[in-house]
Amino acid sequence: MVDFRYLKAFMLTAKYASFSKAAEELNIAQSAVSRQIKLLEDSLKEELIIRSSKKVILSEKGKELYQASLSFEKTSMQIFEREDRLPLSVGILEGLLKTWFTPLLTEYLKNQKRDVSVHVADIPELRSGIEEGKYDIIFGTGDIQSDLVTSLKLFEEKLVLIGKHDVNKKKLQDERWIVFSNNDNLFKVSKNKSDSIVMVDSFDSIISLVKNDLGIAIVPDHLIKKEDQLKVHDMPGLPSSQIYLSTLNYKRMPERIQALVDIVKAKR
Repeated sequence: MVDFRYLKAFMLTAKYASFSKAAEELNIAQSAVSRQIKLLEDSLKEELIIRSSKKVILSEKGKELYQASLSFEKTSMQIFEREDRLPLSVGILEGLLKTWFTPLLTEYLKNQKRDVSVHVADIPELRSGIEEGKYDIIFGTGDIQSDLVTSLKLFEEKLVLIGKHDVNKKKLQDERWIVFSNNDNLFKVSKNKSDSIVMVDSFDSIISLVKNDLGIAIVPDHLIKKEDQLKVHDMPGLPSSQIYLSTLNYKRMPERIQALVDIVKAKR
């Protein structure tokens, strides 16, 4: 097995074909360079350099190791030099993407030339995605604090009842419900279930249906625009949601992620 502690001494000696030049670059004694190479040879049980009073000659195994080391060094440098070209992967709840995140993404892209992918997902998928490395950063309602992931609270999301007309909150079952899923908040606030339920997994479509007077819905308040001309009703019984930014617990966050985090923090 290669003892990597001594590989640099071998590489420089092979590069310059000189113990003295290798010692000069490493700022150590020539005898120390010779000793390190000897220890490397002992760990490999192979002779890498054929010693000569006149010049340094690499053995066949030495030549192979030197070429392999050059390739490894080049590949390693490419990995760390590629940071400014690495893509950014974002996971986000559908509602946040439509109304809140797009302006922040626009600002981010003005100063970035990298590829960016934005994936809409639900809370369980967002959490598993950040933990498994599928996403670099996620935005959702989950406060994740673990050895692997950390979250930063951004703002509070208020849920409201919307309709094209005034809605009697005591008789919600008389209206058609436009819901996001079987766990929609309309099921939680009404004692009786509506006879007509339309399930749509897009908040844009839900709001569009409500605007066309086809039913009522409960949605985050930041999705509603003045031009929608909808009746908005507060629902005190519904808990508000906290919106969080979550990333892996980096000791030093990669630049591509830090740049977006800085923009989000500045807009809090």
